[in-house]
Amino acid sequence: MNGEIAGAKQPPPSGPAILFCPADRPDRYAKALARADAVIIDLEDAVSADRKAIARAALRKELPNLPADRIVVRVNALRTTEGQLDLDLIRGSGLHSVMVPKAEDPDEIDSLSKLSVIALCETARGVSAAHEIADVGRCVGLMWGGEDLTADIGGWSSRGGDRRYLPHVDYARSRILIAAAASRIASWDGVFLDIADASGLEAESAEAVSMGFAAKVAIHPSQIPVIRKTYHPSDKQLTWATGLLSAVDDAESGVTTFNGRMVDGPMVAMARAMLAARRSRKERQVSEG
Repeated sequence: MNGEIAGAKQPPPSGPAILFCPADRPDRYAKALARADAVIIDLEDAVSADRKAIARAALRKELPNLPADRIVVRVNALRTTEGQLDLDLIRGSGLHSVMVPKAEDPDEIDSLSKLSVIALCETARGVSAAHEIADVGRCVGLMWGGEDLTADIGGWSSRGGDRRYLPHVDYARSRILIAAAASRIASWDGVFLDIADASGLEAESAEAVSMGFAAKVAIHPSQIPVIRKTYHPSDKQLTWATGLLSAVDDAESGVTTFNGRMVDGPMVAMARAMLAARRSRKERQVSEG
């Protein structure tokens, strides 16, 4: 186990590919960590009501083997008995990152002393309060959930006939992204439920990285390579970014156009972000051997 719980909040695990793993399947913990950049051990939706205690016992037993900097535990709703039992377990361990489902109340998030919180805004109230939640000192990241949001609103589907998100989900997705960015914390894009639809996942992941989400969350190991692929800039994008920054650096009094387009500060920042993504990938490959 890496590190102990400290008063100061810890940064969230870095992506770009983060994988959910049921807490009552400890045989999958190591496999998930081997596949993904970080793992969300799920005590909530992935575990049936009659297996909550079994899941906590399994997690407790595996705690010495878990790298705290790569693990987030999704607890049950904080207002429930199960949620409080989950917190008791985490506070007695070396883990420091929790995901709070159906986050709605900034004060509730703020009460989680000595923990770093990823707030999952997946209700109408939670999406509405995203900016206030993001401003809480314990909050290090936001994520959204389209299915729970749709159910909470009383809708019938999160997607239309073209399989794209309906406007209410697009709104929530954008609001969570902007709220996180405004508070300078991480934003994680929601899950893609159709495991067999690799092309759909690739398109949605490409949107996520283009929008600025720090990571995409997966529900199955087969989704990890697809997500990582989209979070690595293409050769065309890297050529553009390298060329633009070279042109800016070589210009004595600045450059106004590149490849026929105006160049300003935001475009330079985008180019630097692409090259930073490439460096991060190389560093991750080196660390993984």
